[in-house]
Amino acid sequence: MALLAVNKLTKAFGGLVALNNFVLEMKQGELVGLIGPNGAGKTTVFNLLTGLYQPTSGNIVFEGRDLRGRHPHQITKMGIARTFQNIRLFGNLSVLDNVKIAHQVVINYGLTPAFLRIPPFYRREAEIEEAALKLMEIFDLKKYAQEKAKNLPYGEQRRLEITRALATKPKLLLLDEPAAGMNPQETHDLLELIKWIRDEFDLTIILIEHDMSLVMSLCERVLVLDYGSLIAEGTPQEIQQNPRVIEAYLGDEEVAAWEE
Repeated sequence: MALLAVNKLTKAFGGLVALNNFVLEMKQGELVGLIGPNGAGKTTVFNLLTGLYQPTSGNIVFEGRDLRGRHPHQITKMGIARTFQNIRLFGNLSVLDNVKIAHQVVINYGLTPAFLRIPPFYRREAEIEEAALKLMEIFDLKKYAQEKAKNLPYGEQRRLEITRALATKPKLLLLDEPAAGMNPQETHDLLELIKWIRDEFDLTIILIEHDMSLVMSLCERVLVLDYGSLIAEGTPQEIQQNPRVIEAYLGDEEVAAWEE
């Protein structure tokens, strides 16, 4: 059984069809890229997978369970986490608190212990903090534990956002333009980080990215959207040679640069 099966997924906003009959099947451990021009429908796919949007038609099945009608927090608990193109940290909270909040999805203690501050509340809080610090140490963020998230360098904020997503213990991780705004060295470090977390955390990953060098170096399979429709799917090499993709998105100059 596929980890994720998306069948004829369509999303319309009035007369505008943002996504049309999108199809995707993913096995455990795959790393897939989703590319296309601005407005092609890529983020709409992520919003549908995470419950921010409900589909106009079609269905999404994750581990055999239909996601239609489920709320974002329910889908997160089921094992799907995401980052955003525009970083969405709690900027005025500490780095530690940002990661602790994410852990609340999988470690909870109920309303009564929280309200009465009885021993189970403190035990759970200690467990959450220990888990958060352990994860932060893995990603070299523990040194920033009490720093406000908004004060971190840009690349570290991106790392924190990924760390916070991993705190929910996902099986499927959706990365929305993680290299946006990064310099070449930061992008290279990100590439290595994504490879590492896929293997270390046994994740399945879908990546939206405009940096084609990152996509082609990292992804095993690439899907291309244009005006809400899937126009191509294949290995990075097949996508680079696909005439329709070159015309719609890549352009001859970029393909020539890769070939050099």
